[in-house]
Parts: sequence; C-alpha cells; structure tokens
Amino acid sequence: MEAIILQVLNGLDKGSAYALIALGLTLIFGTLGVVNFAHGALFMLGAFCAVTFSRLIQVSHTVIDETQKDFLGNPLKVDVPYIYDFFGQAAGDVMIDWAVPLSILMAIPVMIGIGVLMERGLIKHFYKRPHADQILVTFGLAIVLQEIIKYFYGANPIPTPAPDALVGSFDFGVMLGFDPGGIVYPYWRLVYFLFAAIVIAAVFAFLQFTTFGMVVRAGMADRETVTLLGIDIDKRFTIMFGLAAAVAGLAGVMYTPINSPNYHMGMDFLVLSFVVVVVGGMGSLPGAVLAGFLLGIIEAFASMPEVLNVLPGINQIIIYLVAIVVLLTRPRGLMGRKGVMED
Repeated sequence: MEAIILQVLNGLDKGSAYALIALGLTLIFGTLGVVNFAHGALFMLGAFCAVTFSRLIQVSHTVIDETQKDFLGNPLKVDVPYIYDFFGQAAGDVMIDWAVPLSILMAIPVMIGIGVLMERGLIKHFYKRPHADQILVTFGLAIVLQEIIKYFYGANPIPTPAPDALVGSFDFGVMLGFDPGGIVYPYWRLVYFLFAAIVIAAVFAFLQFTTFGMVVRAGMADRETVTLLGIDIDKRFTIMFGLAAAVAGLAGVMYTPINSPNYHMGMDFLVLSFVVVVVGGMGSLPGAVLAGFLLGIIEAFASMPEVLNVLPGINQIIIYLVAIVVLLTRPRGLMGRKGVMED
C-alpha cells in the first residue's frame, strides 16, 4: 500500500507537468487550429525566466565593510546585492531565497509578450497552410530559441534551488497511519502539483465564467458565426495564444527546482506533451488534463522495480504503448470531438 501511494504521488507530480504543457498546446490548437511544435520551447523559456530573475536580484556592487578586516587589518571589500539598498538585508535575503516563486511576476508578462509576438509575427501566416507546414516552421522556431538560450546561458544545466523552507520531504506515512519514513515525498513536488491544480482551475474558470472566455469558446466551436456577429475573434485568439504561452512558461518556472534548466529541456517534454494531447483528444481541454495525469500515473507505476524486473525498460515506452492502444480503439482520443482525427 505504501508503494502504491508513493507511485500515485509520483504520477501526479509528472502528470502536473504533462497536463500544464498539454493544456497550453490544446488551447492553441482549439482556438487557432495550429499544431505548435514550439510549445516545448515556451516551457524552456519560462524556466529561464526563473534563472534570469534569480540572477537579476543578486546583481551586486562592491563596498568597503569596516566591520571585516583582512590579515593585515585593512577593511574588506564585499559584494552587496543592490536589492539590499532598496529593501534592506533581511527583506533582500528573503527575496533571493524565494526567487523562483517570485519570478512568476516576471514570467507572466514576458511569456504573454513572447506568445503574442510569435502569433502575430509568424503563426498567423500559417493558419490556412497544411499541418505539415505548421509543424516544420514551429519546430524550426523551437530550434532557434533553443540555440539562443544555449548561446546566452551555456550548455550546462543551471541549478535553481527551491526556497529553504520548502527543501526537504513531507512524511505522508505518519499522516495516513503508516510507520514513519514509509511514504516520504519532497515538499517542492507537492507544491508543484498544487500550483498546477490552481493554474488549471484558473484557466477553466476563465473560459467558463468570463465573457471573454465564453466568446473564445464560441469561436472555437463556430468561428464564422462569431465573426458575423461583429466580434474581432482574431484579436481574442491572439490573446489566447499569449495566455497559452504564459501557462507553458509558468509550468517551466516552477519546474526549475525539480529539473535544473538547460537549453534542451523543452524538447524533452515536447513529444510527450503531444502524446498527451492526442490521447486526451485534439482540441479537448478536459481531455488534455485527464490524459496528462493519467499517463503520469501509468508511467510512475511502470517505473516500479517490481515491474522493471519483469519488463525492463517498459517505463520508457509505456506512454507510447497507451497512445497506440487509445488511437486504435478511439482515434479522436479519450475526450476528443467527433470527427477530429478520425478521417
């Protein structure tokens, strides 16, 4: 039972990342009909927003500290972050420690801007082109963004730690009545799952309960009719592209303490996220979220030593096997609209 609960937690952790990335992908496909192979790069850019913010708030200047002396008795020169000058040392230390969560404030406008610029500058020219053309141009864009990050940040992973208060593990076993140490799980992975749940709920609430969201959903169902009513649906879809980019970016920001950012991390999630979208159903937002968590849990159970002893390497291909089974039995995906991907 302890092993099962632990694997469920692992699955929810992995599923959170899959669901967030797939949600943004589905928003883009559902509104614009574009297969965006640059979406993984948006996840990577979000992670490097956290890296950049962390570096910015630690930019320092040199001052002479009369309270510290070298071996000759001369005052030492020390580096003092500029943030100390603005907020004081105590508040500055807290902000540096909590750099990853605080970088969300930077990532949201930056990622929305990148998404809008991407849609207006490139994607809009491929709306009526075949999906193969869309895949080629967005995949090329992903490679360009990847190489830009590699040029400015280098090829090595950049450790970006979680706040000190969230370092360590939570003992689920004691809470559930098991022996201490039986079910131990990292705090930050629990935070990531809760964060993903909040973002997903916010996206669905925005689409369901706001006038803007209702118009977008109407445009997804019947774009021509909404346009005939005098509504500039293209402008709203551009904003949705920006919001989808922000969702992917936020997923990357909060993932940095779990996996140190590197220039190819977007590609690592790209294929998996498309598998999640296809399994859930192209254009289906609930399907993307359901498939993300479902495949995350399946992958976690396939990674158990008991399973790997019987089927070595099954954890590397289980998601693709599930996708094959789903597509053979239900081509439109678990919750896809009828007629989508069934031709």
